[in-house]
This record gives sequence, structure tokens and C-alpha cells, in this order.
Amino acid sequence: VVALLLLSAAWTQFVVARIRSEHPPAGVFVPVSGGRLHMRDIGPRDAPPERTLVLIHGASSNHLALTLPLEPFLRQRYRILAIDRPGHGHSDRPGGRADASPARQAALISEAMTAAGAPRAIIVAHSFAGAVATSLAMDHPRHVAGLVLLGAVSHPWPGGIAWYYHPASTPVFGWLFSSIMAVPGAAFSMEAGLRGVFHPQVAPEGYVKATALRLMLRPASFRANAEDVAALHAHVSAQNARYAEITAPTVLIAGEQDTTVSTSIHSQALARQLPDVRIVILPGVGHVPHHADTERVVSEIDTLSERIAAKNSETGG
Repeated sequence: VVALLLLSAAWTQFVVARIRSEHPPAGVFVPVSGGRLHMRDIGPRDAPPERTLVLIHGASSNHLALTLPLEPFLRQRYRILAIDRPGHGHSDRPGGRADASPARQAALISEAMTAAGAPRAIIVAHSFAGAVATSLAMDHPRHVAGLVLLGAVSHPWPGGIAWYYHPASTPVFGWLFSSIMAVPGAAFSMEAGLRGVFHPQVAPEGYVKATALRLMLRPASFRANAEDVAALHAHVSAQNARYAEITAPTVLIAGEQDTTVSTSIHSQALARQLPDVRIVILPGVGHVPHHADTERVVSEIDTLSERIAAKNSETGG
């Protein structure tokens, strides 16, 4: 058994070194409290808030999960800040386990926006990041011109989470699990996981490489992701009663056949609480509407941007 564990640890180190060499940082690093976040800064630097987008990715991924489908349609007309959440991609996790909190992640992202010279923007968030984006809108409203939430998590749900999140998120043992056991197992189960996330659609060919998805197999990133997911239920249970505080105009886009984040439990419930909201439910679409119907998502972003610009023009804002 000891020999097998040592072999697994050695294999992990080999995989991690290869992953790092294949997927170096492609963006810039901006300072935040205690560390720095990695982001891609795309498009015109002088864009107004309604033409500035901050993209926040979901669990088990990095900023490329959103830029892959959306950037080609948006980069000519918007400034795009595509951020790796704390502990993901190439971003630091300065608060350690405390950074599993969506509120803590929102605070760090607000700092990164200011450091990048884009203190106010439309926030586009997928899945787990729905909890981050709503927290950003409640706790840092001056940074949020509008929200576009894609298959977003917002409320507590019945049932649990995948078994491996529990050992991977446990103090001390989580380090051992992520360093010895998680990488070999996750490497062989990644394709099956993608099939579930994209169902009933299928992942684009070459998706794993194009989105640097294997960055999540690094032990520190694997552990950070597990901490995020393991703590999420408690965080949305605490914050969902505050959603009526969100004044930013919001568009919710969800798939009718999303089996990862229930549209009825999350997006439809959130729509009933927000004072300024539009909800779009896409028939035949699962958990990744930005891949399944990219043009519709881009159209909704454009419509929201134009609406914010018109309102600013009327009010002189």
C-alpha cells in the first residue's frame, strides 16, 4: 500500500509539472489583498461601464471556460476582464480556506477590477459564480452595472455533492488526498464529468486542452475547488434572503434541461426575488448555455448593455 501511495504521489508530481509547462499564464496579474489574481484583459481600455464585461467562471474550471465561446463575439465591442477565481487557474488564494466564501471572492474580484482600471462593469457569471456575482452586487454595488447569470447557483438545494469533495476539502487530510489520490482518479474521470456538465449537448472537440481544464488537477487547485463546492450550500443558505437588495438590472439565462444546477430551484427562484430582472429559459439546453446557444447569450448581453447606456444617458450617469 505504501509503495502504491508513493507511486501515486510521484505520478501527481509528474502530471503537475507537465500541466504547468503546457498551460502557462496567458494574461496579467493584478494585486489584491494578500496576493494577486490572474486575468485576461481583452479589448478597448477606454470602454464605458456598459461596454465592460467581467467574466467569472464556475467550479472545476478557469477563465477560459467562458472566453472560449464568448470572446470571438464580444472582443470587438467590449472590454473583457476574464478572471481566474481565487485558487483557480493562475490566481492566488490569499485567504486559504476562507476564500471558499463567495463574499470573500467577490471582495477580491472588486479589488482586481479597481486595480485593472475597470471599477464598474457588467458581470457575466456561470454556475458556482452566480453566488459570487450576487454577493458582489449586494456588497459592492458600485462595481456592478448589470448582471448576466448563466445556469447560476443562488439557493440551497436538496441532496448532497460528489463524494470526493468531502475528503479533498478536509483540513490536513485534504492536502494528502489531493496530493496522492485525487489527480490519478480525476484524470481518468474528467471526460465522464464533462459529459454530465454538457448534457444534453456535447463538449466541443478539444475542449479539455482549449480551456486548460487540467489546471484543476494540480493539488492546490483541486483542494480549492473542493473547499468552494463543499461550503457553497451554507453560503447560499445564508445570503439568499438578501437578493431583493440587488438593484442592478439582471438577466438570468438557464437551460430547461440543466441537471447540474436546477433551473427551478435556482434561476426561477432568484427571478422572483429580484426587483429588475429578465429570465430566459432555453428549451433543450443543459448547464452551459454559453456553449449551447452562444448567439442568444451574446444578444442578451448586448440588449442589457444598450439598456444601461440608455438609462445612463437619461440620468447623466
